[in-house]
Amino acid sequence: MTPDSLRALAKAAGRKNINTEPGIRALYHTDATQIQRFPQAVVRAVDREQVAAVLACCYHHELPLTPRGAGSGFTGGALAARGGVVLDMSSMLGTEVMPDHRLLKTGPGVLIDEIKKAAAVHSLFYPPDPSSAAFATIGGAVAENAGGLRAVKYGVTGDYVLGLEAVLMDGRIIRTGGQTNKSVVGYDLTRLLVGSEGTLAVITSITLKLIPQPEAVSILSAFFPSEQSALQTVGYLHSQPIVPTAMEFLDRRSLDAVRALGKISIPPGAGSLLLLEVDGPPEAVPRQTEELARILEGQGGFALKLAHERSQGEEIWKLRRGVSQAMHQLGSHKLNQDIALPLGSMGAFMEILDEAAAGLGVKIAVFGHVGDGNLHVNIMYNGKDPEETRRSQRAVQEIFAHTLHLGGSVSGEHGVGVKKLAGARLELNENALSMMWRIKDAFDPKGLLNPGKALPLL
Repeated sequence: MTPDSLRALAKAAGRKNINTEPGIRALYHTDATQIQRFPQAVVRAVDREQVAAVLACCYHHELPLTPRGAGSGFTGGALAARGGVVLDMSSMLGTEVMPDHRLLKTGPGVLIDEIKKAAAVHSLFYPPDPSSAAFATIGGAVAENAGGLRAVKYGVTGDYVLGLEAVLMDGRIIRTGGQTNKSVVGYDLTRLLVGSEGTLAVITSITLKLIPQPEAVSILSAFFPSEQSALQTVGYLHSQPIVPTAMEFLDRRSLDAVRALGKISIPPGAGSLLLLEVDGPPEAVPRQTEELARILEGQGGFALKLAHERSQGEEIWKLRRGVSQAMHQLGSHKLNQDIALPLGSMGAFMEILDEAAAGLGVKIAVFGHVGDGNLHVNIMYNGKDPEETRRSQRAVQEIFAHTLHLGGSVSGEHGVGVKKLAGARLELNENALSMMWRIKDAFDPKGLLNPGKALPLL
């Protein structure tokens, strides 16, 4: 970054909104991956016009630019992979609920939990609920097309995005979609931008669809003697007419990690756990819950717990929420892969995974959203041991290979970022990847917007 380009950037951003101090830049040098990439400058985004001016300046001076929300991603999407400018979107706030239209307009810096609360004031519901909802921004969720616990019944972030306002790398402003549930005018640029990881445009405003709040909620859990017995139960549940809101799974190693923390009681003989949530009309939910409990017990589930209110279910969900923290009981470092599988392939994948873990001598713990086939595969290891690190990295390659062999995807909800480029290269058809690069070139011909992310090289 030259003195001339820095002066131009300060003028575009407003001098109080740019910082090049090493201490400030260090605050933006990493994310949940712990990979380190230092930007040369940090700009605080304040409104659409300023964002447009900043991007136009970076385009003219050929400065790489990385949009960033809370920096809570697991694949490095918010890292300044090639230096340049980090554009901090967390100050772009403002939420407007339009209850008559069941819509919510928001800035990208608003936290997901705040959107849920704003909708709830009007007895409306924004269903997507990634585990990071308390600190992750809606802009980041849109960029990654984040999922969450309720994706089984309600889908993911992209299912609720009706319209976007965004700025292209050369400073032009575009608007996609709108305020209607249906529109087939032109190409669907909204769906193209959702999940594009900030590589095509910088989103400055989001219009979300809301739905009525569910009237009643029930939560239940059951332990199983083995992972396969739990996953066979999942397969049986998928053949039934009841669609749970959430269906979560913890394998034996995950339970071992939680048990080691000593904060939650796990019964003897527990080899896995299923957590289910059901919502709907108050006259239907108790009947559905009783039927699900009958199925769980009939399939070998034991130590069932049941709660008929979300507040009463907090004790049940506490175990699920504590898994990520508990993982470090198994190793100081973690390689987290969020693979997605066809629903009927999860049992076969777990068997293959057990063999791979034993062959490589690594610890692998699995938990996640079995309701939609999205598993979080965690390789735990001692990062100070070079040989153990090498085996763990080899395990990632085997996980990707087995996932793709079973017809799955190497990323279900965390994106590709910088960490999964090798896996994405294995998954993507060469002709399709070529078309994706042509789209990237059309939006960002100089390759300056969040470079080095999402798309592997041809």
